Amino acid sequence: MNNTEVRQQINQYLDGLSSERLELVADFLAYLADKESEDATQELVDIPGFIESFERGKKDVVEGRVKNWKLKIRNS
Repeated sequence: MNNTEVRQQINQYLDGLSSERLELVADFLAYLADKESEDATQELVDIPGFIESFERGKKDVVEGRVKNWKLKIRNS
């Protein structure tokens, strides 16, 4: 089943739910979205050296040691 079909099926189920059940579904969806975000963050943190590299990148930005990638694209 593709995403469009799944969304259509979900909408059919939602149409038959009471307000109380819709609130429960909304809470569950918020939980799933938060969990997915946490999992993605953990994937990055698990990459060896990621945190150090990220911190160096933030410092480079603050200290102006960056290149404007938009200029590079325009000049290509």
